[in-house]
Amino acid sequence: MNFHITITGGKYKGKKLESASLSTTRSTKSIIKGSLFDTLQFDIVDQNFIEVFGGSGSMGLEAVSRGAKKAYFIERDPKAYNVLKRNCDMIDSVRTSAIRGNSFEVYPKLVEELSQKNEKAYLYFDPPFDSREGMEDIYEKVLSLIANTPKEIVIMIIVEHASKTKMPEIIGSFRQKKSKKFGKSSLSYYLA
Repeated sequence: MNFHITITGGKYKGKKLESASLSTTRSTKSIIKGSLFDTLQFDIVDQNFIEVFGGSGSMGLEAVSRGAKKAYFIERDPKAYNVLKRNCDMIDSVRTSAIRGNSFEVYPKLVEELSQKNEKAYLYFDPPFDSREGMEDIYEKVLSLIANTPKEIVIMIIVEHASKTKMPEIIGSFRQKKSKKFGKSSLSYYLA
């Protein structure tokens, strides 16, 4: 069974995205997406957006719809990647880039690429929750990725995480600006 996610604002408002299987990805609730884009508002226009754990691409594609210059997605699961690629092609194949691979290997290369182009990005981390089998150390690995990100390429870092997981005030060069809870999920925002 395929679920759908709707783009809620901007140029592609109302377009339905295909959702990846719930066994491989966890879809971001529309209330979280709404809150994120209420926070970013017009700041997203002409900026890069990286969805580090791509899934079906709902956050990055929302960013493109609202005027982001380009959205990058990293997705490891082959089925989820195929859904992501179809969604990108349907919305805007020029302003999206879906990369298949392990986020922990691909992300540093993408960061290096942006750094060489002297470009900045919003970085969105929505890792599989640590309650999933094989993901017990996922937050430690994500915190390490964030800590090793050069602040020169960062506009803002947003982490979607299980509400029961307390995110640190400081990760490397980044300090938590705010955190907002939505039931079992929370968003934490970091600035350099």
